[in-house]
Amino acid sequence: MSMATPPRIASNQMIRLLDAGLRYSATFAVLLIVFVWNTVTLAADPVRAERGMVVSASEIASEVGAEVLRDGGNAVDAAVATAFALAVTHPAAGNIGGGGFLVFRSADGEVVCYDFREMAPAAASPTMFLTEGKYDYGKHHNSHLSVGVPGTVDGLHLAWKDHGCLRWRRLIEPAIALARDGFEVSPGLAESLSGVLESMKTYPASMAQFSNEGRPYAAGEILKQPDLAKTLERIASQGPSGFYDGITARLIEAEMQAHGGMITRDDLKHYAAIRRQPVRGTYRGYDIISMPPPSSGGTALIEMLNILEGYDLRESGSGSAATVHHIAEAMRRAYADRAQYLGDPDFNPEMPIARLISKDYAKILHGTINNDRASVSTPTSFDWGYESDETTHFSVVDAERNAVSLTYTLENSYGSKIVVAGGGFLLNNEMGDFNAAPDLTTAEGLIGTPPNLAQPRKRMLSSMTPTIVAKDGKLFMVTGSPGGRTIINTVLLTIINAIDFGMNAQEAVDAGRFHHQWLPDRIVYERFSLSPETINLLQAKGHSLKESRRQGVAEIIIFDAANDRIEGGIDRRQQDGGAGIQ
Repeated sequence: MSMATPPRIASNQMIRLLDAGLRYSATFAVLLIVFVWNTVTLAADPVRAERGMVVSASEIASEVGAEVLRDGGNAVDAAVATAFALAVTHPAAGNIGGGGFLVFRSADGEVVCYDFREMAPAAASPTMFLTEGKYDYGKHHNSHLSVGVPGTVDGLHLAWKDHGCLRWRRLIEPAIALARDGFEVSPGLAESLSGVLESMKTYPASMAQFSNEGRPYAAGEILKQPDLAKTLERIASQGPSGFYDGITARLIEAEMQAHGGMITRDDLKHYAAIRRQPVRGTYRGYDIISMPPPSSGGTALIEMLNILEGYDLRESGSGSAATVHHIAEAMRRAYADRAQYLGDPDFNPEMPIARLISKDYAKILHGTINNDRASVSTPTSFDWGYESDETTHFSVVDAERNAVSLTYTLENSYGSKIVVAGGGFLLNNEMGDFNAAPDLTTAEGLIGTPPNLAQPRKRMLSSMTPTIVAKDGKLFMVTGSPGGRTIINTVLLTIINAIDFGMNAQEAVDAGRFHHQWLPDRIVYERFSLSPETINLLQAKGHSLKESRRQGVAEIIIFDAANDRIEGGIDRRQQDGGAGIQ
C-alpha cells in the first residue's frame, strides 16, 4: 500500500528555531513560537497502516523490520531483525554489546517477558567503585570496569526460538549487509558521531570504526563497519555461541585483560537470558502489561497509575497545575519505593511487588498527597506519612495483532565508547546502573540502598519500561522510551495521554513531558511544555522546577480496534526515526 508521509518537524529542530527566535525581539519570538507549534499541530496525524508496523529510532531499521513482516515473519521476527539493524544504523544505543527487555503479547493474549539485562562479572563487588574509600565516578561509568556481560544476542535468540517463524540467518542478513556494504550517514547520525568522537580518542578501535580517517563523517557519506559485519556473520551462522564463545568471546576477553576490565570468557559462557512473567495492573478498565524486575519500570508504572486512578485527570486537564502536581506526587512516591525495594529478583527474593502494585497500597499513598502542597523528598523519606538517557525503544505489531515492545541499551550514548578491537561493536557501561556504594544515598540522586549493589553475576536495576496495553482482551497500545530514570515517567505520560486525554498515537508522543524521580526533589520539564501560569502555580504549591531540552524518545503504536487499523507515533525529538509498514 502507498501512503503519504505526514509533514514532520523534529522537536530538536523546533527548539533550535525557538532559541533563535528568543535572541531577537519578544514579538518575533512569540510569532515564531506560534508558527512552530501550529506546524507541529498540523503534523500530528499518526502514520497509519491496515496490517503491520514497526516504529523505531531509525527509519532504515524500521524498514528492515517491515520487510520481514512482508516476507511472512511475525512480530518477534521483525523485532529481532530491527534490533540487529539498529546495532548498525543507530550505534548510540542499538547494540549487540548491551542488553534490555522484550515484552511479547500474542494475538490471543499470551504474554511472556524476556530479560536480557547485562550481568556483573564474577569478580564484581559492592565496593568496586570506590578508590581509597571514596566514590570514583570514572570507575563507575567511564572505564572497562563499567562494562557488564552483554545480553542482547542471547535474549533476541531466546525470543526467536520461542516464537519466530523465519530462519535465524534471514533476520540478521540485512544487518550484515548494512555493516559490510555500508549505508548513507544521515544528518542526525553525522551530528551524533561528531559529538562523540572527542570522548573516543583514547580508544583506537572506536576511532577507526566511527571516524572517517580521524574526522567526523559528513551527512551523505557511506559508513562501513567490516569488523561488525564479521561478528554478525558469526552470530548468524552459530547463534549465541557465535558471540559468547569462540572468536568473539576471545576478542572481548582480550579487550578486558588489556585495560583492567573484569569480564572473562567464563563470564560470557555463564550468561543466560531469562523468561519472566510480566507485572500486570489495570487503569480505568485497561490492562497494563509490563516488565518485572530487574526492570523497575513495570512495578513503578503500575504503582503510579493506581495512585492516579483516584484523580479525574480528564477533568483537571492536560498540562494544568493540578494534573502535573498529582502526577509528580505519584512519581515521587513510586521512585522512593523503587530505590528502597527493587533489584535483581534472584538476589532479592523478598521484594514486595504484589503490595507495591496493589490498589490498596495505592489508596494509602493517595491519602498522603496534599492537593495544595508538594511533599518533601529526603534521602530517608521512604515511609510516606543517574542513569543515562541513551537507550532505544521500538514497537512492533503484525497483521495477526501479535505485539512486541522492546527496549535495549548500551547505557550512556555509545555506551563505554569502547569498540572491541577486531569485533566492531561497542561495549556497554551498564555497571553504572548498580548503586554507587553501600549506604551512599544523597540528595543529589546517588543511591546506596542494598537491593541494587553490585555482586557477582547480578543484574543491575533498570528503568526500561517496555509496555503493552490491552482493552477487553484486544491489543490497544505498545509503548516505551529511552531516557534513563525518566523512562518510566515518559511511558506513564504516553499512556495517560492516550487513555485520559484521548490523544492519537502522534499526539501522545508529541505532547510535552515532565519528570520527578524522588531525588533530586524537583520537577524537570521540557522547554515550552508547561505554561508560565502552570509553572507559577506549581511553585506556589512548593515545587522546585527545572527546565530541560527534551525527555525521552517514545515510539508507540495504538491499535484502533473499531476500524481494525494501526496508528504509529514517531518521536520527532530525535532525528532519523521512522515507521516501516507492512
